[in-house]
Amino acid sequence: MCSRQSDQAFMRRALALADTAAQHGEVPVGAVVVYEGEVIGEGYNQPITSLDPSAHAEMVAIREAAKNIGNYRLVDCTLYVTVEPCTMCTGLLVHSRIGRLVFGAAETKAGAICSAMDVQKLEHLNHKFVIESGVLADECSAKMTAFFQQRRERKKQLRQAAKPHKED
Repeated sequence: MCSRQSDQAFMRRALALADTAAQHGEVPVGAVVVYEGEVIGEGYNQPITSLDPSAHAEMVAIREAAKNIGNYRLVDCTLYVTVEPCTMCTGLLVHSRIGRLVFGAAETKAGAICSAMDVQKLEHLNHKFVIESGVLADECSAKMTAFFQQRRERKKQLRQAAKPHKED
């Protein structure tokens, strides 16, 4: 049974996982897979630290969930993710037969659910899933904004430190 309160609680867990990603220098995205009210998989972005370009939060969480239930098909499961999935992760949702997707912030540059594109509008797909967007969107968006602001500031400081100093 899905409710706004339980959606927010699971999204808060995903937000905590996003914090873990940020602490490791990764883009702060967290994901949780839920089956019958229980978390069966969770993950955070880790492509840099794991040297695996596919190690997005959704991938990590879904891999764990599939192992935990002994089935790659997650028909009655819900994926909670702090940011709208990219095309790679959306393809994973189709192939895993996820039942429901709940995401927080839209991803205007790479989101494949409703922002940059809408993969579910492709007629040839053999699976569609329920979508709920905007759950704790402000918190999810603020986490991404703060991360990239800090990253830009660090790059600026490094560039300034690398400039030769003029002698008087």
